[in-house]
Amino acid sequence: MSDSDKIKLTVLPTGTMHADLTWLLIDPANMATRSEPVKQKDWVEVPTHVVYIEHPSGKKLIWDSGVPRDWEDRWGPTALDTFFPVDTVTEDMWLDSRLEQLNLEPGDIDYLLLSHLHMDHAANAKLWQDTGTKIIVDEEEKKGAFSFDGYNQGAHIKSDYDGLTLDTINEDTEILPGITLLRTPGHTWGTMSLQVDLADAGTFVFASDSLYLKESYGPPAIAAGIVYDTVAWFRSVEKIRAIEEQKNATIVFGHSADQIRELKTGPGNYYT
Repeated sequence: MSDSDKIKLTVLPTGTMHADLTWLLIDPANMATRSEPVKQKDWVEVPTHVVYIEHPSGKKLIWDSGVPRDWEDRWGPTALDTFFPVDTVTEDMWLDSRLEQLNLEPGDIDYLLLSHLHMDHAANAKLWQDTGTKIIVDEEEKKGAFSFDGYNQGAHIKSDYDGLTLDTINEDTEILPGITLLRTPGHTWGTMSLQVDLADAGTFVFASDSLYLKESYGPPAIAAGIVYDTVAWFRSVEKIRAIEEQKNATIVFGHSADQIRELKTGPGNYYT
């Protein structure tokens, strides 16, 4: 089987935020105590990435859309710009630059798959407005993301996605042979993970914010700092673990600085 007959998958780093580790990991070792009320805080890298997939059918897909160039302006009204500054990013990492590197226009993409609609995952979704690209989110995520009034609710900024035609799934769905959207709610109403079954590299599961970090995965699973429904989150983690065990899958965590350095990344460095 030649490469042209296989799924080709490229991981693209799209800029790194920094944040207090507590947002990502509830770890007793990092908590203040009576004997140590002033605890040293860990200010850590929070990398972001998107995934570009070329399918042997000729279809092209992108998973998530990264952080925005104008993050200070767009995140300022939420005050989250002070907690999650996008302060480690080079010109070539912004999503529009990544598309140029791949010789792609937004309209060349057949499917934009959004794990959820938070500001660091859906911020560039409007690059695909009126392009004919099919944009897919979870049904519950779409419902929740339009359920509030005003500029934002937490990390959901309505202007990131209002006006877009959002198609939905309400069960695990194989989008194309070997590419499956998994419902893994808990972090938000309808967070999804992406399973890609590759001919040579095996199965990858891109967990997005269902699992920020390996430390959350365990076992035992340790709840992340931002979780909408803790019970659903634990259930989703075990769903991912079952796929890992069944498929010997590689789990790609949503914001792991250590892991992103270990993966093949950037245009031309694809997995098959």
